[in-house]
Amino acid sequence: MHPGLQAYLTVAVILFAIGFGGVLVRRNTLVIYMCLELMLSAATLALTAFSRYNNMMDGVLFVFFIITVAAAEVAVGLAIIVALYRRRGSVVVDDLNHLKD
Repeated sequence: MHPGLQAYLTVAVILFAIGFGGVLVRRNTLVIYMCLELMLSAATLALTAFSRYNNMMDGVLFVFFIITVAAAEVAVGLAIIVALYRRRGSVVVDDLNHLKD
């Protein structure tokens, strides 16, 4: 027995909620970044599920573009986080507010 569309969407919603909660609650920049990636993964899971349910390849093509953009985003985001850590010695979001000055 194969899981239906509702099962995939339920997992996607749970992953998105965990990521969204992590973005709202956490203070560490790296953990916030990981939660954003979790939200992006939930969206790709939902696109893939809808694509499979409708027997079309549109969602899968979007997923390939999303994965490509996410790889570039990871490289740039981690470089920014490393640069901020070298400059400030911390990756806590509250400490990064001082960069405005």
